Amino acid sequence: MLISITMVRADPDGSASEDSTSRRWMMPKGDRNGSVWLMGGRDNEQVPAHRRLSHALREQIAAGRFHGGRQLPTELELAEQYGLSRQTVRRAFYDLVADGLVYRVPGRGTFVSELGSRRLRRLGAIEELTNLPAGTTTEIVAPLRRRADIEAASRLRLDNDFVSTIAYVRRYAGIVFAMTTAHLPDLHAQHLCGSAGTEPGAIGAHTIIGLLEPHLASPVVELVQSITVAPASEETAHHLDCPVGHPLLRADRVYLDSDSRAVELAVSYYLPERYTYRNTIGRS
Repeated sequence: MLISITMVRADPDGSASEDSTSRRWMMPKGDRNGSVWLMGGRDNEQVPAHRRLSHALREQIAAGRFHGGRQLPTELELAEQYGLSRQTVRRAFYDLVADGLVYRVPGRGTFVSELGSRRLRRLGAIEELTNLPAGTTTEIVAPLRRRADIEAASRLRLDNDFVSTIAYVRRYAGIVFAMTTAHLPDLHAQHLCGSAGTEPGAIGAHTIIGLLEPHLASPVVELVQSITVAPASEETAHHLDCPVGHPLLRADRVYLDSDSRAVELAVSYYLPERYTYRNTIGRS
């Protein structure tokens, strides 16, 4: 079963337009093959080089650039392309081997595993939900803070009742259409502490999970989502500029890594007059 998820948003003039997802990437010099390198900006410079490279290679495998059985570039080629040492490239390969995405043949090179490439290609829908569509921005309305929240901690499968929470609104063409509250385990929240883009009023172009994923030891591979209808609370109504009690589309998303550990619980409220969620399901 192949599931394709498409999001359609109403433009300010009332017409509907289909969104395409977008990431901001910095490319290495001389890269003419569309390979990705460092996502985001200064905050990700603290991510080890081998992890950034393994993340970039995962993206290329997921995009179908390297199909199952196809050989990856050699250590020397990648080292020259990205300005890294061969030891760093080798560590990136080891990360991919540990995840079952590639296998190494002594004297021949590193190859993409068939099952691994299929698994990553299935994650296209998750990529759409972890990134912001082009033209969409975020604004932090509540900074990252640690607090007790039994329900959120339980859904994140934590051993204690404390989570770190941050909230932001999303705009398209300058118009607010959604508010999201992200709940994070302390283990992952520490990567965002002190980040320039997490203070109140900060404008960005990434979701919280999008900022967080490059720092994770294991990639996000699964998303459990539930969609319901909920009335606007006083706080939500204030940020969405709608009446208290106004019916909203509520989407709860729990992001899981390759070890089945919960990375983030995101609770989003959408104005139905400005946002439409469409899910297309087809047979493979």
